[in-house]
Amino acid sequence: MTLPENRIYLASRSPRRHELLRQIDVNFLPLSLREALPRAPDVDETPLPGEAPADYVCRVAGAKAETGRRRVTERGLPDLPVLAADTAVVLGERIYGKPHSPAHAKAMLGALSGQTHHILTAVAVVAQQEMQVRVCVSTVRFRNISDREIRGYLACREGHDKAGAYAIQGKAAVFVAEISGSYSGVVGLPLFETAQLLEEAGIELFP
Repeated sequence: MTLPENRIYLASRSPRRHELLRQIDVNFLPLSLREALPRAPDVDETPLPGEAPADYVCRVAGAKAETGRRRVTERGLPDLPVLAADTAVVLGERIYGKPHSPAHAKAMLGALSGQTHHILTAVAVVAQQEMQVRVCVSTVRFRNISDREIRGYLACREGHDKAGAYAIQGKAAVFVAEISGSYSGVVGLPLFETAQLLEEAGIELFP
């Protein structure tokens, strides 16, 4: 069933996710969640001890969607589906989220240099009191990156708020030797899985 308004809330500040939803002509209203200091974030993105990467991104994406849903209810806003997502870079079993300092970002890029890592992005949609979550897994192989290149990349601050400390849609594209899976998933919102969830929630993508 198509919703009368055919639009959603996006519980994310990410400009990349905004752009990706616009790419497939989804009519959305942004819900800004607190994500960083000085005020406490709305959702704690710290991995739990021993938590598997897929479980981690599903938990965080779901928590963001639920937080967005509560915000809608508290403000008395129209009852529309709420979409949220979470992305993690995984090397082995280690989860790399957003770096908390330049030194942390440098260590992340150094660890990813010359290695193959996975990008996991979970998408969660809450509609009619029910939540559905899907996970997209992609693989990225970096060429060897010199210390000089890492310093230069960090100086542009492109990846300071990105999982794994890099943005594939920016200058970091030159580090990527190979990618397998969903490019939009690596950017931060896998459009295939997103479209499936939205259609199940009653959002018509081709009205």
